[in-house]
Amino acid sequence: MRHRTLRNSLLLLGVVSVLSVSTVACTAAEALPERVDFNRDIRPVLSDICFHCHGPDEEQRQADFRLDQQESAFADLGDHLAIAPGNPDESELYLRITAKDADERMPPVDSGRQLTARQIALIKKWIEQGAEWQTHWSFAPIRRPALPAVQNENWVRNPIDAFVLAKLEAQGLSPSPAADKSRLIRRVTLDLTGLPPTIAEVDAFLADDSPRAYEKVVDRLLASPRYGERMATHWLDAARYADTNGYQTDGDRSMWRWRDWVIEAYNNNMPFDQFTVEQLAGDLLPEPTLEQRIATAFNRNHRGNGEGGVIEEEYAVEYVVDRVETTGTVWLGLTIGCARCHDHKYDPISQQEFYQLFSFFNNVPERGKAVKNGNSPPMMKAPTRAQRSQLAEVEERLSVAETKFTKLQPAIEQAERDWETTFDWNLAKDWALDRALTAHF
Repeated sequence: MRHRTLRNSLLLLGVVSVLSVSTVACTAAEALPERVDFNRDIRPVLSDICFHCHGPDEEQRQADFRLDQQESAFADLGDHLAIAPGNPDESELYLRITAKDADERMPPVDSGRQLTARQIALIKKWIEQGAEWQTHWSFAPIRRPALPAVQNENWVRNPIDAFVLAKLEAQGLSPSPAADKSRLIRRVTLDLTGLPPTIAEVDAFLADDSPRAYEKVVDRLLASPRYGERMATHWLDAARYADTNGYQTDGDRSMWRWRDWVIEAYNNNMPFDQFTVEQLAGDLLPEPTLEQRIATAFNRNHRGNGEGGVIEEEYAVEYVVDRVETTGTVWLGLTIGCARCHDHKYDPISQQEFYQLFSFFNNVPERGKAVKNGNSPPMMKAPTRAQRSQLAEVEERLSVAETKFTKLQPAIEQAERDWETTFDWNLAKDWALDRALTAHF
Protein backbone atom coordinates (compact mmCIF):
# COMPACT_ATOMS: atom_id res chain seq x y z
CA MET A 1 0.00 0.00 0.00
CA ARG A 2 2.72 2.49 0.89
CA HIS A 3 4.64 3.92 -1.99
CA ARG A 4 8.11 2.47 -2.04
CA THR A 5 9.71 5.88 -1.73
CA LEU A 6 7.45 7.13 1.06
CA ARG A 7 10.26 7.19 3.58
CA ASN A 8 12.38 9.34 1.29
CA SER A 9 9.59 11.53 -0.01
CA LEU A 10 8.72 12.59 3.52
CA LEU A 11 11.85 14.69 3.41
CA LEU A 12 9.67 17.00 1.36
CA LEU A 13 7.98 18.04 4.59
CA GLY A 14 10.96 20.21 5.32
CA VAL A 15 10.06 22.53 2.43
CA VAL A 16 6.26 22.42 2.57
CA SER A 17 6.09 26.07 3.54
CA VAL A 18 7.29 27.17 0.10
CA LEU A 19 4.46 25.54 -1.83
CA SER A 20 1.81 28.07 -0.92
CA VAL A 21 4.15 30.86 -1.97
CA SER A 22 4.61 29.38 -5.42
CA THR A 23 0.87 28.98 -6.02
CA VAL A 24 0.21 32.56 -4.98
CA ALA A 25 2.74 33.69 -7.56
CA CYS A 26 0.78 32.00 -10.37
CA THR A 27 -1.31 34.50 -12.29
CA ALA A 28 -3.51 34.55 -15.37
CA ALA A 29 -0.32 35.15 -17.36
CA GLU A 30 1.15 31.83 -16.23
CA ALA A 31 3.71 30.50 -18.68
CA LEU A 32 2.79 27.54 -20.87
CA PRO A 33 4.18 24.19 -19.76
CA GLU A 34 7.39 23.11 -21.46
CA ARG A 35 5.65 19.97 -22.67
CA VAL A 36 1.90 20.19 -23.23
CA ASP A 37 0.11 17.13 -21.87
CA PHE A 38 -3.17 16.20 -23.57
CA ASN A 39 -4.94 14.83 -20.49
CA ARG A 40 -3.74 17.60 -18.21
CA ASP A 41 -3.86 20.62 -20.53
CA ILE A 42 -6.00 19.91 -23.61
CA ARG A 43 -8.76 17.43 -22.78
CA PRO A 44 -10.21 19.66 -19.98
CA VAL A 45 -10.43 22.56 -22.44
CA LEU A 46 -12.14 20.47 -25.12
CA SER A 47 -14.49 18.95 -22.55
CA ASP A 48 -15.48 22.32 -21.10
CA ILE A 49 -15.71 24.36 -24.29
CA CYS A 50 -16.13 22.00 -27.26
CA PHE A 51 -17.83 18.77 -26.18
CA HIS A 52 -21.23 20.45 -25.91
CA CYS A 53 -21.47 20.54 -29.71
CA HIS A 54 -18.70 18.11 -30.73
CA GLY A 55 -18.84 15.51 -27.99
CA PRO A 56 -20.55 12.24 -27.09
CA ASP A 57 -24.07 13.59 -26.50
CA GLU A 58 -26.05 12.72 -29.62
CA GLU A 59 -28.88 15.13 -28.79
CA GLN A 60 -26.60 18.15 -28.32
CA ARG A 61 -24.08 17.36 -31.06
CA GLN A 62 -24.19 19.94 -33.86
CA ALA A 63 -22.10 18.10 -36.49
CA ASP A 64 -20.55 14.74 -37.29
CA PHE A 65 -17.16 16.13 -36.30
CA ARG A 66 -16.30 14.97 -32.77
CA LEU A 67 -13.46 15.97 -30.49
CA ASP A 68 -13.99 13.20 -27.95
CA GLN A 69 -12.83 10.52 -30.40
CA GLN A 70 -9.34 10.32 -31.81
CA GLU A 71 -10.43 9.08 -35.25
CA SER A 72 -12.75 12.05 -35.77
CA ALA A 73 -10.39 14.60 -34.25
CA PHE A 74 -7.64 13.67 -36.74
CA ALA A 75 -9.96 13.08 -39.73
CA ASP A 76 -9.13 14.23 -43.25
CA LEU A 77 -11.63 17.00 -44.05
CA GLY A 78 -10.51 17.44 -47.67
CA ASP A 79 -8.70 20.76 -47.74
CA HIS A 80 -7.22 20.23 -44.30
CA LEU A 81 -6.84 17.65 -41.59
CA ALA A 82 -8.93 18.35 -38.54
CA ILE A 83 -5.69 18.22 -36.57
CA ALA A 84 -2.40 18.02 -38.45
CA PRO A 85 0.28 16.94 -35.96
CA GLY A 86 3.19 19.37 -36.04
CA ASN A 87 1.42 21.98 -38.18
CA PRO A 88 -1.21 24.26 -36.61
CA ASP A 89 -1.63 26.26 -39.84
CA GLU A 90 -2.78 23.08 -41.63
CA SER A 91 -5.12 22.08 -38.80
CA GLU A 92 -8.77 23.02 -39.32
CA LEU A 93 -9.29 23.02 -35.55
CA TYR A 94 -6.67 25.73 -35.03
CA LEU A 95 -7.75 27.72 -38.06
CA ARG A 96 -11.34 27.84 -36.82
CA ILE A 97 -10.56 28.81 -33.20
CA THR A 98 -8.35 31.68 -34.46
CA ALA A 99 -10.54 32.81 -37.40
CA LYS A 100 -11.06 36.58 -37.57
CA ASP A 101 -14.43 36.16 -39.31
CA ALA A 102 -17.01 35.74 -36.55
CA ASP A 103 -19.07 33.46 -38.80
CA GLU A 104 -16.12 31.10 -39.17
CA ARG A 105 -14.74 31.26 -35.64
CA MET A 106 -15.30 28.46 -33.14
CA PRO A 107 -16.89 28.31 -30.70
CA PRO A 108 -19.70 30.45 -32.18
CA VAL A 109 -20.03 33.89 -30.66
CA ASP A 110 -23.57 33.17 -29.47
CA SER A 111 -22.66 29.81 -27.85
CA GLY A 112 -21.76 31.35 -24.50
CA ARG A 113 -18.46 29.48 -24.61
CA GLN A 114 -15.22 31.18 -25.60
CA LEU A 115 -11.59 30.10 -25.52
CA THR A 116 -9.09 32.28 -23.68
CA ALA A 117 -5.86 33.41 -25.30
CA ARG A 118 -3.93 30.98 -23.07
CA GLN A 119 -6.17 28.05 -24.06
CA ILE A 120 -5.66 28.82 -27.74
CA ALA A 121 -1.90 29.03 -27.17
CA LEU A 122 -1.99 25.66 -25.38
CA ILE A 123 -3.78 24.01 -28.31
CA LYS A 124 -1.33 25.54 -30.78
CA LYS A 125 1.69 24.36 -28.81
CA TRP A 126 0.18 20.89 -28.40
CA ILE A 127 -0.27 20.60 -32.18
CA GLU A 128 3.26 21.93 -32.80
CA GLN A 129 4.66 19.26 -30.46
CA GLY A 130 2.97 16.48 -32.41
CA ALA A 131 -0.59 16.50 -31.04
CA GLU A 132 -0.05 13.35 -28.96
CA TRP A 133 -3.46 11.89 -28.08
CA GLN A 134 -3.99 10.08 -24.79
CA THR A 135 -6.76 7.85 -23.53
CA HIS A 136 -8.67 8.88 -20.43
CA TRP A 137 -6.11 9.24 -17.66
CA SER A 138 -7.67 6.50 -15.51
CA PHE A 139 -7.11 3.94 -18.29
CA ALA A 140 -3.52 4.94 -19.04
CA PRO A 141 -0.70 2.92 -17.44
CA ILE A 142 1.29 4.79 -14.82
CA ARG A 143 4.64 5.99 -16.11
CA ARG A 144 7.46 7.53 -14.13
CA PRO A 145 8.14 10.98 -15.62
CA ALA A 146 11.62 12.18 -16.41
CA LEU A 147 13.15 14.43 -13.78
CA PRO A 148 13.11 18.12 -14.71
CA ALA A 149 16.37 20.00 -15.04
CA VAL A 150 17.11 22.38 -12.14
CA GLN A 151 19.78 24.97 -11.47
CA ASN A 152 20.43 24.27 -7.79
CA GLU A 153 21.16 20.56 -8.10
CA ASN A 154 22.78 20.39 -4.66
CA TRP A 155 19.43 21.20 -3.01
CA VAL A 156 17.77 18.08 -4.45
CA ARG A 157 17.83 15.08 -2.11
CA ASN A 158 15.14 12.92 -3.73
CA PRO A 159 13.17 12.88 -7.04
CA ILE A 160 10.22 14.81 -5.59
CA ASP A 161 12.55 17.65 -4.64
CA ALA A 162 13.46 18.06 -8.31
CA PHE A 163 9.84 18.72 -9.32
CA VAL A 164 9.29 21.14 -6.44
CA LEU A 165 12.49 23.05 -7.17
CA ALA A 166 11.80 23.20 -10.92
CA LYS A 167 8.45 24.86 -10.24
CA LEU A 168 10.00 27.32 -7.77
CA GLU A 169 12.79 28.26 -10.15
CA ALA A 170 10.26 28.75 -12.96
CA GLN A 171 8.52 31.30 -10.75
CA GLY A 172 11.79 32.99 -9.76
CA LEU A 173 11.57 31.73 -6.18
CA SER A 174 14.07 30.08 -3.88
CA PRO A 175 13.25 27.33 -1.38
CA SER A 176 12.66 28.31 2.20
CA PRO A 177 15.34 27.26 4.69
CA ALA A 178 15.06 23.72 5.98
CA ALA A 179 12.68 23.37 8.93
CA ASP A 180 14.21 22.88 12.37
CA LYS A 181 14.02 19.46 14.03
CA SER A 182 11.13 20.31 16.34
CA ARG A 183 8.98 21.34 13.36
CA LEU A 184 10.04 18.32 11.34
CA ILE A 185 9.00 15.78 13.95
CA ARG A 186 5.70 17.56 14.51
CA ARG A 187 4.94 17.62 10.78
CA VAL A 188 5.85 14.01 10.08
CA THR A 189 4.10 12.67 13.20
CA LEU A 190 0.88 14.51 12.39
CA ASP A 191 1.11 13.43 8.77
CA LEU A 192 1.64 9.73 9.48
CA THR A 193 -0.42 9.21 12.63
CA GLY A 194 -2.78 12.18 12.85
CA LEU A 195 -1.44 12.88 16.36
CA PRO A 196 1.24 15.28 17.63
CA PRO A 197 4.46 13.81 18.98
CA THR A 198 4.85 13.36 22.72
CA ILE A 199 7.33 15.52 24.62
CA ALA A 200 9.51 12.45 25.16
CA GLU A 201 9.55 11.73 21.41
CA VAL A 202 10.52 15.32 20.62
CA ASP A 203 13.30 15.29 23.23
CA ALA A 204 14.66 11.99 21.90
CA PHE A 205 14.76 13.33 18.35
CA LEU A 206 16.44 16.58 19.38
CA ALA A 207 19.06 14.61 21.28
CA ASP A 208 19.82 12.29 18.35
CA ASP A 209 22.61 13.83 16.26
CA SER A 210 23.12 10.81 14.01
CA PRO A 211 22.68 11.18 10.21
CA ARG A 212 19.74 8.75 10.35
CA ALA A 213 17.86 10.52 13.14
CA TYR A 214 14.96 11.64 10.96
CA GLU A 215 14.87 8.35 9.06
CA LYS A 216 14.58 6.47 12.35
CA VAL A 217 11.60 8.64 13.34
CA VAL A 218 9.88 7.86 10.04
CA ASP A 219 10.53 4.13 10.46
CA ARG A 220 9.11 4.22 13.99
CA LEU A 221 5.96 6.00 12.83
CA LEU A 222 5.43 3.63 9.90
CA ALA A 223 5.66 0.71 12.33
CA SER A 224 3.07 2.26 14.65
CA PRO A 225 -0.51 0.89 14.55
CA ARG A 226 -1.59 4.54 14.46
CA TYR A 227 -0.16 4.73 10.94
CA GLY A 228 -2.82 2.39 9.56
CA GLU A 229 -5.56 4.24 11.41
CA ARG A 230 -4.42 7.54 9.94
CA MET A 231 -4.10 6.26 6.37
CA ALA A 232 -7.40 4.35 6.52
CA THR A 233 -9.48 7.45 7.22
CA HIS A 234 -9.40 8.57 3.58
CA TRP A 235 -10.25 5.10 2.32
CA LEU A 236 -13.16 4.79 4.75
CA ASP A 237 -14.59 8.03 3.35
CA ALA A 238 -14.21 6.83 -0.24
CA ALA A 239 -15.84 3.49 0.64
CA ARG A 240 -18.83 5.22 2.41
CA TYR A 241 -18.07 3.35 5.64
CA ALA A 242 -20.57 3.69 8.50
CA ASP A 243 -21.80 1.69 11.46
CA THR A 244 -25.36 2.91 10.86
CA ASN A 245 -27.75 2.35 7.96
CA GLY A 246 -28.11 5.96 6.78
CA TYR A 247 -31.88 6.23 6.23
CA GLN A 248 -34.60 7.73 8.47
CA THR A 249 -33.99 6.32 12.02
CA ASP A 250 -30.40 5.52 10.97
CA GLY A 251 -30.34 2.24 12.87
CA ASP A 252 -27.08 0.68 13.93
CA ARG A 253 -25.17 -2.05 12.11
CA SER A 254 -21.74 -3.60 12.70
CA MET A 255 -19.22 -2.94 9.91
CA TRP A 256 -16.19 -2.24 12.10
CA ARG A 257 -14.59 -5.60 11.30
CA TRP A 258 -14.15 -4.39 7.73
CA ARG A 259 -12.73 -1.09 9.03
CA ASP A 260 -10.16 -3.04 11.06
CA TRP A 261 -9.30 -5.09 7.96
CA VAL A 262 -8.46 -1.86 6.09
CA ILE A 263 -6.30 -0.63 8.98
CA GLU A 264 -4.43 -3.94 9.08
CA ALA A 265 -3.94 -3.83 5.31
CA TYR A 266 -2.15 -0.48 5.61
CA ASN A 267 -0.12 -1.55 8.62
CA ASN A 268 0.93 -4.76 6.84
CA ASN A 269 1.88 -2.80 3.69
CA MET A 270 -0.50 -4.91 1.57
CA PRO A 271 0.13 -4.52 -2.20
CA PHE A 272 -2.55 -2.40 -3.83
CA ASP A 273 -3.55 -5.07 -6.36
CA GLN A 274 -4.23 -7.50 -3.51
CA PHE A 275 -6.04 -4.72 -1.62
CA THR A 276 -8.28 -4.28 -4.67
CA VAL A 277 -8.98 -7.94 -5.44
CA GLU A 278 -9.86 -8.90 -1.89
CA GLN A 279 -12.34 -6.05 -1.43
CA LEU A 280 -14.10 -6.56 -4.75
CA ALA A 281 -14.07 -10.37 -4.88
CA GLY A 282 -12.28 -11.85 -1.87
CA ASP A 283 -15.03 -14.45 -1.42
CA LEU A 284 -14.44 -15.73 -4.98
CA LEU A 285 -10.77 -16.56 -4.38
CA PRO A 286 -9.83 -20.26 -4.02
CA GLU A 287 -10.51 -21.34 -0.42
CA PRO A 288 -10.91 -17.75 0.85
CA THR A 289 -9.81 -16.96 4.37
CA LEU A 290 -12.08 -15.23 6.86
CA GLU A 291 -10.14 -12.00 6.33
CA GLN A 292 -10.63 -12.17 2.55
CA ARG A 293 -14.36 -12.63 3.02
CA ILE A 294 -14.46 -9.76 5.51
CA ALA A 295 -12.72 -7.57 2.90
CA THR A 296 -15.74 -7.89 0.59
CA ALA A 297 -17.82 -5.90 3.09
CA PHE A 298 -16.62 -2.97 0.96
CA ASN A 299 -19.60 -3.85 -1.22
CA ARG A 300 -22.01 -3.81 1.74
CA ASN A 301 -21.12 -0.37 3.07
CA HIS A 302 -23.98 1.22 1.16
CA ARG A 303 -27.00 2.64 2.97
CA GLY A 304 -29.88 0.30 3.79
CA ASN A 305 -33.52 1.41 3.88
CA GLY A 306 -35.67 -0.27 6.55
CA GLU A 307 -38.72 2.00 6.16
CA GLY A 308 -42.03 0.16 6.46
CA GLY A 309 -43.40 1.32 3.10
CA VAL A 310 -40.25 0.76 1.08
CA ILE A 311 -40.59 -0.84 -2.36
CA GLU A 312 -38.11 -3.69 -2.07
CA GLU A 313 -37.27 -4.04 -5.76
CA GLU A 314 -36.58 -0.31 -6.04
CA TYR A 315 -34.04 -0.30 -3.24
CA ALA A 316 -32.51 -3.62 -4.29
CA VAL A 317 -31.61 -1.77 -7.52
CA GLU A 318 -30.39 1.30 -5.60
CA TYR A 319 -27.94 -0.84 -3.63
CA VAL A 320 -26.45 -2.31 -6.80
CA VAL A 321 -26.20 1.13 -8.42
CA ASP A 322 -24.37 2.32 -5.31
CA ARG A 323 -21.80 -0.46 -5.71
CA VAL A 324 -21.28 0.35 -9.39
CA GLU A 325 -20.90 4.09 -8.79
CA THR A 326 -18.57 3.65 -5.82
CA THR A 327 -16.36 1.20 -7.71
CA GLY A 328 -16.24 3.59 -10.68
CA THR A 329 -15.26 6.51 -8.49
CA VAL A 330 -12.74 4.74 -6.27
CA TRP A 331 -10.98 2.43 -8.73
CA LEU A 332 -11.69 3.79 -12.21
CA GLY A 333 -11.55 7.51 -11.47
CA LEU A 334 -14.80 7.99 -13.42
CA THR A 335 -18.14 9.61 -12.64
CA ILE A 336 -19.73 6.46 -13.95
CA GLY A 337 -23.13 7.16 -12.35
CA CYS A 338 -24.13 9.49 -15.20
CA ALA A 339 -24.38 6.46 -17.52
CA ARG A 340 -27.20 5.04 -15.41
CA CYS A 341 -29.66 7.14 -17.42
CA HIS A 342 -27.81 7.82 -20.69
CA ASP A 343 -24.50 7.43 -22.45
CA HIS A 344 -21.97 9.46 -20.47
CA LYS A 345 -21.48 12.93 -21.93
CA TYR A 346 -17.86 13.38 -20.84
CA ASP A 347 -16.35 10.04 -19.78
CA PRO A 348 -16.06 7.06 -22.18
CA ILE A 349 -18.87 4.98 -20.62
CA SER A 350 -22.07 3.98 -22.41
CA GLN A 351 -25.37 3.19 -20.71
CA GLN A 352 -25.06 -0.39 -21.92
CA GLU A 353 -21.64 -0.69 -20.29
CA PHE A 354 -23.07 0.67 -17.04
CA TYR A 355 -25.59 -2.16 -16.85
CA GLN A 356 -23.04 -4.73 -17.95
CA LEU A 357 -21.03 -3.70 -14.90
CA PHE A 358 -24.27 -3.59 -12.90
CA SER A 359 -24.76 -7.32 -13.58
CA PHE A 360 -21.53 -8.21 -11.76
CA PHE A 361 -22.75 -6.54 -8.58
CA ASN A 362 -26.31 -7.84 -8.84
CA ASN A 363 -25.52 -11.19 -7.23
CA VAL A 364 -25.91 -10.43 -3.51
CA PRO A 365 -28.91 -12.36 -2.11
CA GLU A 366 -30.24 -9.38 -0.17
CA ARG A 367 -33.66 -7.80 0.24
CA GLY A 368 -34.36 -4.23 -0.75
CA LYS A 369 -35.86 -3.65 2.68
CA ALA A 370 -33.02 -3.63 5.18
CA VAL A 371 -33.18 -4.58 8.84
CA LYS A 372 -33.94 -1.38 10.73
CA ASN A 373 -31.56 -2.10 13.62
CA GLY A 374 -28.68 -4.48 13.09
CA ASN A 375 -27.07 -6.07 10.06
CA SER A 376 -29.12 -7.17 7.08
CA PRO A 377 -28.66 -10.63 5.58
CA PRO A 378 -26.66 -12.20 4.11
CA MET A 379 -24.35 -12.13 7.13
CA MET A 380 -21.52 -14.21 8.54
CA LYS A 381 -19.80 -14.51 11.88
CA ALA A 382 -16.56 -12.54 11.93
CA PRO A 383 -14.73 -13.18 15.20
CA THR A 384 -11.54 -11.26 15.85
CA ARG A 385 -8.25 -13.12 16.11
CA ALA A 386 -8.46 -12.94 19.91
CA GLN A 387 -11.98 -14.31 19.82
CA ARG A 388 -10.91 -17.08 17.45
CA SER A 389 -8.15 -18.02 19.87
CA GLN A 390 -10.68 -18.14 22.71
CA LEU A 391 -13.10 -20.17 20.59
CA ALA A 392 -10.34 -22.64 19.73
CA GLU A 393 -9.55 -23.00 23.43
CA VAL A 394 -13.21 -23.62 24.25
CA GLU A 395 -13.49 -26.15 21.41
CA GLU A 396 -10.43 -27.97 22.77
CA ARG A 397 -11.86 -28.08 26.28
CA LEU A 398 -15.21 -29.28 24.89
CA SER A 399 -13.47 -32.02 22.91
CA VAL A 400 -11.63 -33.22 26.02
CA ALA A 401 -14.86 -33.20 28.04
CA GLU A 402 -16.71 -35.13 25.33
CA THR A 403 -13.91 -37.73 25.24
CA LYS A 404 -14.10 -38.18 29.01
CA PHE A 405 -17.89 -38.42 28.86
CA THR A 406 -17.69 -41.06 26.13
CA LYS A 407 -15.33 -43.15 28.28
CA LEU A 408 -17.84 -42.96 31.16
CA GLN A 409 -20.73 -44.26 29.07
CA PRO A 410 -20.30 -47.99 29.96
CA ALA A 411 -20.19 -47.20 33.70
CA ILE A 412 -23.22 -44.93 33.40
CA GLU A 413 -25.22 -47.56 31.55
CA GLN A 414 -24.26 -50.24 34.10
CA ALA A 415 -25.26 -47.96 37.00
CA GLU A 416 -28.63 -47.37 35.32
CA ARG A 417 -29.20 -51.11 34.95
CA ASP A 418 -28.23 -51.73 38.61
CA TRP A 419 -30.66 -49.03 39.74
CA GLU A 420 -33.47 -50.46 37.65
CA THR A 421 -33.06 -53.91 39.25
CA THR A 422 -33.15 -52.58 42.83
CA PHE A 423 -35.81 -49.87 42.50
CA ASP A 424 -39.17 -50.51 44.16
CA TRP A 425 -41.56 -49.68 41.33
CA ASN A 426 -44.54 -49.79 43.73
CA LEU A 427 -43.32 -46.46 45.13
CA ALA A 428 -43.94 -44.84 41.76
CA LYS A 429 -47.56 -45.81 41.37
CA ASP A 430 -49.02 -42.70 43.08
CA TRP A 431 -46.09 -40.38 42.41
CA ALA A 432 -46.94 -36.78 41.50
CA LEU A 433 -44.88 -33.73 40.51
CA ASP A 434 -46.06 -31.60 43.43
CA ARG A 435 -45.71 -34.22 46.17
CA ALA A 436 -43.47 -33.16 49.06
CA LEU A 437 -43.02 -29.66 47.64
CA THR A 438 -43.16 -26.80 50.12
CA ALA A 439 -45.33 -24.85 47.71
CA HIS A 440 -46.44 -24.98 44.11
CA PHE A 441 -48.27 -22.59 41.78
